[in-house]
Amino acid sequence: MQPRIDYQKADAASLQAMLQLEKHVTTNGIEPRLRELIKLRASQINGCAYCVDMHSRDLRKGGETEQRLNVLCVWRESPAFTEKERAALAWTEAVTLISQTGVPDDVYEAFARHFTEQEQVQLTLLIGTINVWNRLAISFRAMHPVVAA
Repeated sequence: MQPRIDYQKADAASLQAMLQLEKHVTTNGIEPRLRELIKLRASQINGCAYCVDMHSRDLRKGGETEQRLNVLCVWRESPAFTEKERAALAWTEAVTLISQTGVPDDVYEAFARHFTEQEQVQLTLLIGTINVWNRLAISFRAMHPVVAA
C-alpha cells in the first residue's frame, strides 16, 4: 500500500485549522487518559492503523496498562473500565457510528450522568476531530512507522 498524497502539504492552512481545534479540545479539563482512550476506540472502529498505532503508543507512554489496551475493543465485556469511561466509550461508539446508531437516548443519559454540558460538547468535538483525522489518514493512506518485532 502506498500513500496517495501528503495531505499535510497539500493544504497546510486547513490542517492548521484542524490542529487548532485539536489543541482546543485536548487542553480542556478532560483527563488525558480518557481523551486518548476515546481517540483509540474511534480509530479502532474506523480501522485507521495509523491512528491506532499512534494512540496506543501515547496511552502506553501515559502509563496505560497492556491489559486495558488489549480489551478496549471489547470494553463492554471487561471490568477494566470505570463507569465514567464506559459512558464515554459508549458515546464515542454511538457518535462515530451515528448513521447506524442515531445516538440512542440511553447512551446519552449515561453520558450526561458523568459529564457536564460543557464537557459533553468538548468530548463530542474530540470524537469529531479523531473521526476527521481517521478519514484523512485512511483516505490518503497515511503510513504509520513499522517497528520490528
